[in-house]
Amino acid sequence: MSRPIARLLLAATALAVLAAGVAGGSAATVRKNPKIARQVPASIRDKGTLTVASDATYAPMELVARNAKTVIGVDADLAKALGQVLGLKLKVVNATFATIIPGLQSGKYDLGMSSFTATKKRQKVVDFVTYFSAGTSFYVKASGGPAIHGLADLCGRTVAVENGTTQLDDATAQNAKCKKGGKSAVKISAFPDQNAANLALSSGRADVGMADSPVAAYIVEQSHGQFKLSGKSYGTAPYGIALPKHNGMAKPVLHAVQALMKNGTYKAILKKWGVQGGAISNPKINGAIS
Repeated sequence: MSRPIARLLLAATALAVLAAGVAGGSAATVRKNPKIARQVPASIRDKGTLTVASDATYAPMELVARNAKTVIGVDADLAKALGQVLGLKLKVVNATFATIIPGLQSGKYDLGMSSFTATKKRQKVVDFVTYFSAGTSFYVKASGGPAIHGLADLCGRTVAVENGTTQLDDATAQNAKCKKGGKSAVKISAFPDQNAANLALSSGRADVGMADSPVAAYIVEQSHGQFKLSGKSYGTAPYGIALPKHNGMAKPVLHAVQALMKNGTYKAILKKWGVQGGAISNPKINGAIS
């Protein structure tokens, strides 16, 4: 696909999401919860504004608005609502996915809200507060795309994924299995963001794309018939809000998430973006399952 057409597709995606947001309306104003706000460590509370990192190429969870700079989406809306409960301003900034956890470790970011699957490997370096549930889906060209029913079908295929994702880990692990079983290797094309991975598929440089289930479904919906889902989703797991390890924010963020669930704001935000199927009711600190 040529660059101009790719830009048109991305613009169409942004317009469609903005339209959905207008149609769905905004969640009701959330008030500060003094009891929860007092749980925020003084050193963090005194900052007033916390920086939230999000890779805005993963619609509808996170994407860039029509002004080409504001991050919008499920995670941006949830971040703002969490800030209201905590009595803090949460500023959402666009960052490459693979740089977010290192940025949390270095102090550049205060939170990471970017469709992070809460894994035990990641929990070794950050704390997570779970808030959503999603699996991984495969998508291919609607015309002539291969039938991918599961990871085993990736042998001999070129797979487009985003750097730093669980999809990259899964494709890498499957490559080893393919070679061990005497089958053709998986050729993995890893890109800095999801838009580049999608372009690789549309341009014929990859056979199959992989992304979190709500994101893959949205990519297919916004492709206007160019892509289709293949097979069933696998590996359902919790998303987590990422925080610097042991900085004292896990409990107040957990309690803020619980407050948003109780007052209906959480469900309203998910419904606004059409991802209510991923709602959970029991957020946890470091609730990774694998």
